Amino acid sequence: MKRGFGSDNHSGISPEILKAIADANVEHALAYGDDEWCARTEALFREHFGPQAKVYFVFNGTGANVLNIDAMCRSHEAVVCAETAHINVDECGAPQRVVGCRLLTVDTPDGKLTPELVKTRLHGFGFEHHSQPRAISITQSTELGTLYTLDEIRALADLAHSYNMYLHMDGARLANAAVALGCTFKEMTTDLGVDCLSFGGTKNGMLMGESVVLLNPALDVDMKYRRKQMTQLCSKMRFVAAQFEAYLSTGLWRRNAEHSNRMARLLCSELQPLTATHPLKVMYPVQVNSVFVQLPADVWHALQKEYFFYDWDEAANVVRWMCSFDTTEDDIHNFLSALKKLL
Repeated sequence: MKRGFGSDNHSGISPEILKAIADANVEHALAYGDDEWCARTEALFREHFGPQAKVYFVFNGTGANVLNIDAMCRSHEAVVCAETAHINVDECGAPQRVVGCRLLTVDTPDGKLTPELVKTRLHGFGFEHHSQPRAISITQSTELGTLYTLDEIRALADLAHSYNMYLHMDGARLANAAVALGCTFKEMTTDLGVDCLSFGGTKNGMLMGESVVLLNPALDVDMKYRRKQMTQLCSKMRFVAAQFEAYLSTGLWRRNAEHSNRMARLLCSELQPLTATHPLKVMYPVQVNSVFVQLPADVWHALQKEYFFYDWDEAANVVRWMCSFDTTEDDIHNFLSALKKLL
């Protein structure tokens, strides 16, 4: 498969992660999280997110999101999210099936919720015929590659708490967001009032494994049983923890995210001259490692025969190009060379 721009899930594994897995593959260790790797890595999460943070390792991002929602909501309650949110578009109805709750979606111009937009869904409280709004879920960075500022996150947390609701953050690409904003994980979550978090590394160099990070102790109720029931309890958990240990303790998360963000900026800057002379348009600010482009259908269809990438909005001829921790400048130049020939 030619190195393309389909997804940051298409890349391989960081050598540091592979080494950490190999280093953990010694002798025997207790299963289900009762091992030294998990103990050390849980301490690392407290360093990055604050002393009250409680981490539960899971297999994947959908599992992390569903477990967070299950911690926040009962089946008669609802989560307010953007129409483009991963929990709404790309999880095959998992929150609705597993938790039984409802998603109250909001159309947004840039993938970001605002207090004003959320308020359009905050009604029917105490009315038994309506699902009760119980949580707000945001994605950082969003599915459109845009970023919430720290003030915007705080405003949504304050709104949620004023209605006795919770704020969840889908942080599959949280490292890219932290690098772009120049802040720590704690400054972007705990310090702003985020109640729980799905924290991922698979899109930034890890092999597999994500995590539920509970920042509000009130949500840590029977989570170990909930995780087991939802088939997210890994027996050889040391191999998930070892990856996060290497990821968080060596600055790997930052180095990988800085590189993929930089490659996306390079891709965007190399595209700009073409937008002046061809029917191309960069749709959203390039803030992290994604570039959304509108271009003629015949062009992107032809380009897909050589490079794999996803169409984002086929009706509007908008496609998504993702950069990874191992994307090179040559990858970008070769890709743009192919695009120029088609134009």
